[in-house]
Amino acid sequence: MRSTAMQIYLSLPHRWDSTQTRNKSEPELLLYRSNLLGSELAITNFGGGNTSAKIPMPDPLSQQPEEVLWVKGSGGDLGSMQLDGFATLYQNKLMQLENLFLSGCSEDEMVERLPLCNFGNNARAPSIDTPLHAYLPYRHVDHMHPDAVIAIATTPDSESWTQEIFEGRIGWLPWQRPGFELGLKLRDLATAQPDLYGVLLAGHGLFTWGDDARECYTNTVNSINQALAFLAARQPGKHPFGQPSSRPLAESAVPQLLYQLAPRLRRLLRQDSESPTLNAPTVAHFSRTPELLEFVCSEGLESLAKMGTSCPDHFLRTKIRPLVLPVDALANDTRLDELLRTYRSDYREYYKRCRHPDSPPMRNPNPVVFLIPEVGILTFARNKQTARIAAEFYANAVHVMHGANLLNHYQALPEQEAFDIEYWALEEAKLQRMPPPPVLEGQVALITGAAGGIGGAVAHKLADQGACVVLSDIDEPHLIQRTRELQAEFGLEKINSCPMDVTSEASVQNAIRLLVGEFGGLDILVANAGLASASNITDTDLELWQRNHDVLSTGYFLTTREGFRIMQQQGWGNMVFVGSKNALAASAGAAAYSSAKASELHLARCLALEGAPHGIRVNTVNPDAVLEGSKIWNSKWREERARAYAIEPEELEEYYRNRSLLKRSVHPADIAEAVFFLSSSASSLSTGNIINVDGGNAAAFPR
Repeated sequence: MRSTAMQIYLSLPHRWDSTQTRNKSEPELLLYRSNLLGSELAITNFGGGNTSAKIPMPDPLSQQPEEVLWVKGSGGDLGSMQLDGFATLYQNKLMQLENLFLSGCSEDEMVERLPLCNFGNNARAPSIDTPLHAYLPYRHVDHMHPDAVIAIATTPDSESWTQEIFEGRIGWLPWQRPGFELGLKLRDLATAQPDLYGVLLAGHGLFTWGDDARECYTNTVNSINQALAFLAARQPGKHPFGQPSSRPLAESAVPQLLYQLAPRLRRLLRQDSESPTLNAPTVAHFSRTPELLEFVCSEGLESLAKMGTSCPDHFLRTKIRPLVLPVDALANDTRLDELLRTYRSDYREYYKRCRHPDSPPMRNPNPVVFLIPEVGILTFARNKQTARIAAEFYANAVHVMHGANLLNHYQALPEQEAFDIEYWALEEAKLQRMPPPPVLEGQVALITGAAGGIGGAVAHKLADQGACVVLSDIDEPHLIQRTRELQAEFGLEKINSCPMDVTSEASVQNAIRLLVGEFGGLDILVANAGLASASNITDTDLELWQRNHDVLSTGYFLTTREGFRIMQQQGWGNMVFVGSKNALAASAGAAAYSSAKASELHLARCLALEGAPHGIRVNTVNPDAVLEGSKIWNSKWREERARAYAIEPEELEEYYRNRSLLKRSVHPADIAEAVFFLSSSASSLSTGNIINVDGGNAAAFPR
């Protein structure tokens, strides 16, 4: 296999556009620079890196001029942040902290003092990298994690490579954790060598600076391009990961492999013999780039994977090392379970070896990254974005290994140092500041008939509660519209869609395979696709009868059968049938519709019996007369029902409202609330049940 290095080491464009920066304020120029840098994965990862500017501003109280450090706040992302993502601190107060540090105050204690320097009542938490920016004697500072530079930083002789590649314009410092001591060392080096425009920190990344925002940006991009060009020149004819040991699996075979593998891995990741409760469910992300394929198909895969990632920005997202899944284990649950048990055991031993008396409790010992020879990488995390970001970070680590091996060989951080970063009290504090996860985070939902009023409301509710939602419908134009609306609110990663004809076995199977390939499994299946018709039995032809049963009976069967297969592999799942009052209370003039809905209800009960041993719950919500946003009620059904009741079509809503015991109209959001309840742990002891959401209809009481 040919190396893909030339794709990795392409030069970065200079994207600074003076026409866009004209008349921008200093904070706006800082934001512009930050967004430019953060939008390039070759420069820094999601959430990684820091930028800063020292800006003269009037004190809010005295109105006297002050120098204020604007620096990216803790937990922000350079590529997407806005001005409120910056912490602002009095520069003179930050300078005063030096004496406190030199008098014996610990690094962690010093970080607790940073908020005391906040300017302008800004509540944004300062980053732990704040001292690195504060003490450098330059107005503008960037701290980035470019793969090409980290590759240099992770070689044993990174200092000499730094001197050669950057011709003495980039300094070098040995690795140490960010903090006040490193900030002072950066200052001392920059002061002693005023011709420098940057510093490489071994094992970590790059610092660059300038007198204005554009110069700082230019120095950052130029430095990275120097590293890229140097590595590209060393690439021809080399195999940095070792010789190829296998060939990539054909692209066409990958979906079937993921369909068979991912749900089983999700099950095994939730089970842990040493944990009294199930782990939370996770969402998968699959990645298969040319450079990742070169890595997983190489003879060096096992040895490099065991070394783990070096840059702390990488392993805080990916764990210190991944798990390699040999090809012969992919179809063998016993073998997969053994591999996971060994990984967890090794992680627990790592924690025991390295922990300190005050270390935070051990976190989930499961792997995040799975390397699959011939296939690619699978990552699992609490939500789709986090899983995708973990894959990106590990791809960055692969690039780093590639470059380091071009120069000499890749060298990971010492184990104890890696642990001290992973379980650093300041990192733990950052985790503790995160809000509690939404109820359905880590779960994947499929909704049929999602382009309609009820389906759209259910999709919105489940997404709002944290689920990844896949919308399906036979009506593609309305499906696309609904999907775009939800993506605008919840994001592209959380909302996906797939056209589906529930009466077509191939269509249903294709949709389920696409869903598993995208998210790794299926937790919630809302069977909602529908239609309605009304006619006297003597006027009901075979085509009308069959159409009702094709969609409402066979369609529910095909959809739930395919979903059941995935849930059975996982060992859990929730199915919610959106039925009808007509399933329990017959209506004259609607035999085809009512009998098909009764079939649905009995299918749900059958599946509740079959699903219980596999942890699969199946329940039904029975609506009645949900007119709002309904494609069914906007069809001939409205006229047919009105004619049956001898009223005008526009009088139907009032008629149904007055017919109900509660005298209230039923809306799609009401159905969505019931579906959410049955999908959540709040109903964990309910299966085979029916919830009527019909305003009260005595004839439809279940008993």
